[in-house]
Order: sequence, then C-alpha cells, then structure tokens
Amino acid sequence: MKVLVTGGAGFIGSHTVDALLARGHEVRILDSLEPPVHDGQPPSYLPPEAEFIRGSVTDRRAFRRALKGVDAVFHFAAYQDYLPDFSHFFATNSVGTALLYEIIVNEHLPISKIVVASSQAVYGEGKYLCPLHGLHYPGQRTRQQLQRGDWDPRCDDCGQPLEPLWTDEGLTAPHNSYGLSKRDQEDIAIQLGRRYELPTVALRYSIVQGPRQSFRNAYSGALRSFSVRVLTKKPPVIFEDGQQLRDYVSIHDVIDANMLVFEDSRADYHVFNVGGDRRITVMGLAWMVCHAAGTDCGPEPCGIYRLGDTRHIFSDVSRLRALGWEPRVSETDVVREYLEWASGQPDLVDTFAVAQEAMTSAGILQKAA
Repeated sequence: MKVLVTGGAGFIGSHTVDALLARGHEVRILDSLEPPVHDGQPPSYLPPEAEFIRGSVTDRRAFRRALKGVDAVFHFAAYQDYLPDFSHFFATNSVGTALLYEIIVNEHLPISKIVVASSQAVYGEGKYLCPLHGLHYPGQRTRQQLQRGDWDPRCDDCGQPLEPLWTDEGLTAPHNSYGLSKRDQEDIAIQLGRRYELPTVALRYSIVQGPRQSFRNAYSGALRSFSVRVLTKKPPVIFEDGQQLRDYVSIHDVIDANMLVFEDSRADYHVFNVGGDRRITVMGLAWMVCHAAGTDCGPEPCGIYRLGDTRHIFSDVSRLRALGWEPRVSETDVVREYLEWASGQPDLVDTFAVAQEAMTSAGILQKAA
C-alpha cells in the first residue's frame, strides 16, 4: 500500500513511517516543519526512501498533492502548546482534519483506512470516586483553589478529596484548547468516516515517551523536560507538589498499537486509549530520571501551577487489549533509552527558562500562595 503520514517528521509520525516501511509499504510524508517542534529543516532521522512534501494540513493545494495516489492515511499533524493562541489549535487540529475528509469525499479518493491521533487530553480530569457519593467526573479546578495550593479535585456534594480511577473511553470533558480541538478532531473523523464509509480509527494516546521527542517544544512531556534539565546539570522543576498521577507509554508500544488498528478491521469506527497500563507520580518520574542519570541533583517542587492542567489522569487500555495489544516496555527502560538518546544529541538545550517566561507572561504559569 501507499500510505500518507501527516506530521510524519514528528515524534510519533516518524516512528510510524519507519514501521510502515519495515512492513513493505510505500510512504509519503506531509509536514510543515513548524516551530517549536522543528527548526525548518527535515530531521536527519527521516529515511530517504520516504517521499517528503513540505506543507500544512491547512493548505488545500498541499494536502491534495499529498493525498494523490495513496491508499491509507495516518493523520498525526497537530499543533501543541500551552500558549493561549486558541484559533491556531482549531485551525490546525479541527479544520485540518475536516479538510482531509473534504478532499477525500469530494474527489472520490479510494482511501481504505484512516488512523487519527487523538489524545488523553480529551478527558480533562477523567474518572474519580467519592466513597460517599459514587462516580464523579470533576470539572476544572478553580484558580482560587489552585492559589491556595489545594491541589486535589473534591466532591461537589461533600467537599472531600476524590479518589482517581482508571479512565475508560466513555466520557470526555477537555479542559484546554488542545484537548477541545482533539475532541473535535475525533468527532469529525469518526462521524464523517461512518457517513462516507471510510474506515477510521482514533487513538487517544497517553503521554508518549521515547527518542525523537523535540527538545524545543515545552509541551512535549515531563521525561523530556526532566532529562534535559539533568543532562545540563540542573534540577528537574516540579509543578504543584509533584504528586500528580500520570500514565506514560513507550513509543514502541504506541507503534504496535498503530500497526494493530491499521491492519485489523475490528478497530474501524472506534476510539481506543493507548497507555502504559501503569501510573506514577510526576515526582516519582523525576527521581527515576535523576537515578538513571547518576546525578545527585534532585527534583525541586516550586509551588507553581499551570492553569488548565489536570491533577490526575491515567487511561484504561482494556478496549485495545481485547484486540490483542499489550504494553510491554517498562518505565525504567523508557527512561534509560531516552537518556541514552538525548545525551548524544548535538542540539540538546534546556528551554525551560524561555518557556517559563512565555507562559508566565501569558498567565498560564502562576504561583500558589
């Protein structure tokens, strides 16, 4: 098959390109090489046998050219950041996805499969339990609560802290622009896919970790942030109190999931969580990075919070497991592999201070009392 990978120069996209080529498929990449993820040049890890088109998924002409003659699409192109440039999220993530289906339908393209990258961000806080009042899906923590350093979601009925649970695919309640645009993207893809009989799958990735995560993008995850700080002889910086529970998954397990739903028709028109099936505190991950790097420099909670962050979120992967998928890479191996890769990168640079200044100016980073 000939497969288009939008965002194929990025982290998950480029690993998917490698997997498709290894399976004997022809691959075409469409990528705008947009900062902050990229520096404007195709990264050196892109294989020469993959055709590369520079262009945006918001550019009809570039998208039409990229779709010509392909049999399937992995749609990974997306905008990610913490900054309040709300229209950019929806223009790229929502409208770009709508344009994909618009071109396919209007030009009667014979596309046999579309796999769309969604995100755990569509859940917001996800599922919780109050021992007295049962299941809760709490809304955003208020600014007043966060300023008090009162971090945990509370029951609307009794005011007691809630117990976080594994979150399944049943209900979405995104808190930020990225999550909202990803929920839009899912709805567009699954519903238009059904309407026009274009087999479509959406994958809600947890926090994906592994080689090729951009050093330039402050959104690209705690492992990147902690590793870069440690490798540049600085302590990891911890938001809130570091007890946030997160679900991290290896890029290798993600690629296994991508290939499974691509090749298995049972996945068509469904949405799946793709997570590591484990939960760890942010503080725990930071210490894991410090120990793996052999540094005495421990993490530093700073009492700063990010407006719009979730407190706890970890995904139930039983729906995908029922198709035969299983996360196999341990968190220890993920950390070790990333540190080995990152330490060998000539462009390794700590962007925390620059990102912190930008987010503070935008009112995203704030200090608790």
